[in-house]
Amino acid sequence: MLVALLAFTVALLWSLGLTMPVRRLALRIGMVDRPAARKVHVQPIPLLGGLAIYSGVLLALFISSSGEVVRQCLGILAGATLVMLVGTMDDRGMLHHQFKLFIAMPAAALVLLASGVRAQLFTLVFHGPGATVADAAFTLFWVTGITSSFSILDYMDGVCAGVVAIASLFFAIFALLSGQVLVSTLAAAVMGASLGFLRWNFNPAKIFMGDGGAMFLGFLMAALALKVRVNAAPPAAGWLVVIFILGVPIFDTMLVSISRARRGLIPFTTPGKDHTGHRLTNCGLGTRRAVLVMYALGLGFGLLAIVVSRVDFLPAGEIAALILAMALAAVALLERAPYERQQPKPKRLSKRSCAAAISARP
Repeated sequence: MLVALLAFTVALLWSLGLTMPVRRLALRIGMVDRPAARKVHVQPIPLLGGLAIYSGVLLALFISSSGEVVRQCLGILAGATLVMLVGTMDDRGMLHHQFKLFIAMPAAALVLLASGVRAQLFTLVFHGPGATVADAAFTLFWVTGITSSFSILDYMDGVCAGVVAIASLFFAIFALLSGQVLVSTLAAAVMGASLGFLRWNFNPAKIFMGDGGAMFLGFLMAALALKVRVNAAPPAAGWLVVIFILGVPIFDTMLVSISRARRGLIPFTTPGKDHTGHRLTNCGLGTRRAVLVMYALGLGFGLLAIVVSRVDFLPAGEIAALILAMALAAVALLERAPYERQQPKPKRLSKRSCAAAISARP
């Protein structure tokens, strides 16, 4: 408990104090996010806030933890550093955006697998090498999916940092209850760094974390979900607890994926103002209240996770089906809310089609 508290304090103070110097650095080197049709802000906002979060987490771990804990974290930190660097390069305009999704995130997941961090979903039911391979494949899918979810969650002032802080709180709670020093320390460090940055990122934001920061936090959330041990009955309910803790980014990703697919768009490559927060804002809540509603949802999902883990007689399968039905109903409801509808790009005509179109003109 004291180690986690120390990690939280160090990360909070470091991130709080370093964010503004990082902001000045971003302005000096021209690392700014300029206004665009798909963005909410109307003036250039400095990026690189993820650097303050990243350094805060690392400093907190090295100061508060023993050498053994740090060594156990090396695989997680290596993968997190990889996505942080790739995301920062993308912020600088040095990479194609699909490189993150199809190369960097799976590569970071492979780093986790190589360090021994993997899902244990199929091995709960089946035994043998087939289950192990299935768990490895699910680990790749999980890490890539959750990292992507947080990457696209950073669309409004304070959303990503606040949601991460809340999720980290519940990861720390479950880790402390099960005696996991590494997980509780890492979760506390992430919570402190996110809250320190949130002081400058809440609306109106003075700095953005950038894709480097969002991918870094998303990867750590995916890794914490794989590492945390939930004492639940039945054991499969442990995964339901993890999904509840990460309920906000998972639901937001589900919403935009279904909505964009219905309009003929590719979800992760077609950004726009059609996220949960955008729709809540357009319903009259305004930016700040919409973000606070997102925080409330995160807290509600976390409390549900605690309830599911503590009540033995709740059937995990039926709860999962009920929650999925409720999520789909919420998607249908939010689809009726006002939001900016992107249009699919027009298909390029082949030379033969162009020639036929020209010859058909009167």
